[in-house]
Amino acid sequence: MQLTTLDWIIIIGFLVIIVGVGISYTRSASKNLESFFLGGRNMPWLLAGVSMVATTFAADTPLAVAEIVSKNGIAGNWLWWNFLAGGMLTTFFFARLWQRSGVLTEVEFIEVRYAGKPAQFLRGFKAVYLGLLMNAVVIAWVNVALQSLLVVFFGLSASEALFYTGCTMVLAAVYSSFSGLIGVAVTDAIQFCVAMIGCIALAYFVTQSAEVGGIANMKETILAQDKDLLNFLPSFDTSSNVGTTLGLGMVGFLAHAGFIWWSCWYPGAEPGGGGYIAQRMMSTRSDKDAVYATLFFQIAHYCIRPWAWIIVGLAAVVLYPDIVAGDEKLGYVYAMRDYLPAGWRGLLLVAFLAAYMSTISTQLNWGAGYLVNDVYKRFIARNESDKHYVWASKISTILLMIVGLWVTTFLDSISDAWKFVMQAGAGLGLVLILRWYWWRINAWSEIAATATPFVVTPFMYWYQVDDAVALIGTTLITTVVWLVVTFLTKPTPFSTLAPFWKKVHQFELDVNQPNQIFNRQFGYLGACWGFGLLMTYSILFFTGKLILQEYATAGILGATALVGFLGLQYFMNKAGLIKDEK
Repeated sequence: MQLTTLDWIIIIGFLVIIVGVGISYTRSASKNLESFFLGGRNMPWLLAGVSMVATTFAADTPLAVAEIVSKNGIAGNWLWWNFLAGGMLTTFFFARLWQRSGVLTEVEFIEVRYAGKPAQFLRGFKAVYLGLLMNAVVIAWVNVALQSLLVVFFGLSASEALFYTGCTMVLAAVYSSFSGLIGVAVTDAIQFCVAMIGCIALAYFVTQSAEVGGIANMKETILAQDKDLLNFLPSFDTSSNVGTTLGLGMVGFLAHAGFIWWSCWYPGAEPGGGGYIAQRMMSTRSDKDAVYATLFFQIAHYCIRPWAWIIVGLAAVVLYPDIVAGDEKLGYVYAMRDYLPAGWRGLLLVAFLAAYMSTISTQLNWGAGYLVNDVYKRFIARNESDKHYVWASKISTILLMIVGLWVTTFLDSISDAWKFVMQAGAGLGLVLILRWYWWRINAWSEIAATATPFVVTPFMYWYQVDDAVALIGTTLITTVVWLVVTFLTKPTPFSTLAPFWKKVHQFELDVNQPNQIFNRQFGYLGACWGFGLLMTYSILFFTGKLILQEYATAGILGATALVGFLGLQYFMNKAGLIKDEK
């Protein structure tokens, strides 16, 4: 694919602007670690929320959604739509707590919540495990996705695609190492806007092409092939050409909808919050800002982003009916290649570079925070100056980039990386949720929940257990193990637990009244969770029905979304989450 001069001007101009904007925040990010990794804890909720959305919009995301739609229809997106339940739980039950905790990173929280040598070990281990090892895997699969796009779009060899991916990664590492989180967040906002404009433009050009003939004609063609492709809700009709929902069957769907959202650790969807989502919550100006940022993230993540990708995925079914099984994700790239006019082609490529850079810059900044704050500062160099630690953070950012590129050379399958990450965290999620509310959980509980999947998983692979069954089985075994360990070991000392409890929950802990946490406000937060789910899912489906020109159903869903909004507003006010008017 040849790019025109206009395309190249757009691409180079974008890269110059992004690097320039990022570097412009060097001074404000260089004061201390709090400035570098949390933006001085003064980030507006909208900027923090947009940054969350941009980070989860990686180069692989549109391709993955298009592949899901091509293979399993619109309903196949329940593979990730189910995570909304966990996201809303984080919004109302954990966002304020993370902001109040006062920690710099998620793993620093471990020594605030737990005590003694087990807490020290757990903090150091998770800092290396998440910040270096798991982070490198995530960086690698994002790199592989961009490589795949470059190979198809430009006809490059794998080695050439790796070279250009590495160059783009260097640019992201440069501005993130200078600007810290605040620069990353501002560039995230720019990148997200560019990425969405490009994706919406592609959906428009593809559906208006002569071959597709508009939304109505596209629907008619798809319905002639398989009506289930346009279903929004799960179906387990095995006679369908699409197959069972998600291609997983009943057990697989139950694993995703019933277990994964609360039980499995997964980047960007950690039960109870965590990772870069927690980082953004902790960077906000107040606990209410943390709630608003996370609520915006849920709505934008599930309602604003996906339909442009879904429509292109449906159009690809019409345009490329003979695409090779296993290469369905390339339908999106073929559509880019074949249906974008000059200028727009460059803009959409910029959109993918933007999505890639926003994810990579966050992964580098977040991972460096773990390595510096929770390993280097905590265990190696305890009494150095702020300037020293900021420089260590910049160096760690570059080193993480190098490790990520190295791991990329060994990774061939994105789906295999997803499965590994999910399986490695199966069963850990419930501990991450309950440690905020159940005083009895201690460091050994979390150690057991972290370690058990690594003992169980080899047996699951050895006996070739189905992926869905393996996830459910590992979750149940891990849960039993950590519960047994919890009751066989001593709880966190009251001297550690009481100040933590007062700081995040803002009332005194009384272990003789274990149900005190289930007060009236807890009920209000539960109602917020329920109405938040109703509102967001209704907006998601309303948008889809509107695009697909099913106006009667869209009207009903719009009314349902309004009910969800009003209920959410009422209970947020009851729970004290509505901002005071200034």
